[in-house]
Amino acid sequence: QVQLKESGGGLVQAGGSLRLSCVASGLTFSTYSMGWFRQVPGKEREFVGRISWYGGSTFYADFVKGRFTISRDNAKKTVDLQMNSLLPEDTAVYYCAADSRPVLPNAPSYWGQGTQVTVSS
Repeated sequence: QVQLKESGGGLVQAGGSLRLSCVASGLTFSTYSMGWFRQVPGKEREFVGRISWYGGSTFYADFVKGRFTISRDNAKKTVDLQMNSLLPEDTAVYYCAADSRPVLPNAPSYWGQGTQVTVSS
């Protein structure tokens, strides 16, 4: 079955950087659109960014404002989220997501288990 596993979360000071990684299995990775979402307790999960199956097209939520970058390596079946200039409000559980549709929808078919990112002020 499809499995997505995130890593790289942790505690970082405001202004710092973290790189999240997601490794996929059980799917033809190069034909799936991929992306990242995040969720804070008590709030709905929100879209962070997505990348096309071939990696040539990315799209980000407004709050990213050039701070985050998504990349993928189809040979390694990984998708990364580089987060720079982190803010306390970026604190959340970050989820990797995958879907066979060309553009990652708001409700992707597959989710990882999430990784906690905590940004201290």
